[in-house]
Order: sequence, then structure tokens, then C-alpha cells
Amino acid sequence: MRPKDFIPTVQRKVAVSAIGPSALRGQGKGVLKASQEFLASLSLARIPKSNETRFRTWLDRQTEALLDGLPVNGRPWGAARKAINLFLRDALYNQYLNRQFELGKIEAWLEVPLDSVVARGMKAKAKKTSTLLPRWPGLKHLKVHASDEFQNFASAHARTIEISRVHLDMYLWLENR
Repeated sequence: MRPKDFIPTVQRKVAVSAIGPSALRGQGKGVLKASQEFLASLSLARIPKSNETRFRTWLDRQTEALLDGLPVNGRPWGAARKAINLFLRDALYNQYLNRQFELGKIEAWLEVPLDSVVARGMKAKAKKTSTLLPRWPGLKHLKVHASDEFQNFASAHARTIEISRVHLDMYLWLENR
């Protein structure tokens, strides 16, 4: 038997460890702490698992909600989306959270967390296939359209190596660090 606060404590731990100082470096004072707090309290039970469209709508809403809670001007959409994607990836990888909230059902829809290292790796892979990806604008200036182009390429590339795109982060980060 586990204490009642076990799953919330695991979620808080995952939020803090997934969103470390290097993940949101340069995004502004207080962004790291605000992101960790938001993700620690995010209701994983409310993630739509019935279809990808509903999940994407939920993800977009959570990105906006996190942005609304950030203590900086400029609304760094890319930083908010990266924080959520890192957290969801690590929650998927955590056996307790995955089992409790059935996160395996959304694995195929999860995005690869984008940053300069992952973008550089995808751009190198895209060049080999004659695919054009946009210039990496930096995390602070990343917007939906450019993110979608990188995510679409990530989906296509992930299919060629038979994994979900969320897992590309491991490969690309290790190859391009």
C-alpha cells in the first residue's frame, strides 16, 4: 500500500527533474520555477486519450495556460511547449505515472521536445532527404508554425526508424550534443 500523496509526489519529482535549469536557460527570471509548478499540478487524468485531435487541442490549451502563468513578458511559446513536452515524455517513461494515467495511449501523439540541439539534428537529417526545414529561431522565438514543421518532419523520420517521434529527443540529443 502506498501513501495517498505518492503519485502527486512522483509527478512533482518528474516535473522538477524533466525541467532542469539547462532546459529553459535564458528564458527569463522565474520561468523555470513557474513551469515546474505548473507541470507538478497538471491533471494527467484529464489528458484526452480518445484521438489525436482532442489531444492536440488539450496540448495547445495547456501551452496557453502555462504561458499565462509565466512571470515574463514576450510569451515564449517555444519554452512553454518544450517544458510540457519534456514533462510528458518523462511522465511516459515513469512507470508509476504511465500506469496510473495510461500514458501509453498517447505515446504516438507526443511531440519531440524541441531545442537547438534537436533542431540541428533534424536539419542534418532533413538535408539528406532534400527536405527543407525553417531556420531555427531559438527557443524564445519559436512559434507554432515553425514548431509544426519540425514536428511533421520528426513524425516522418520517426516512422522510418519505427519509433514514436517523442523518442527522437534521445537519439538527436546524444548525436548532436
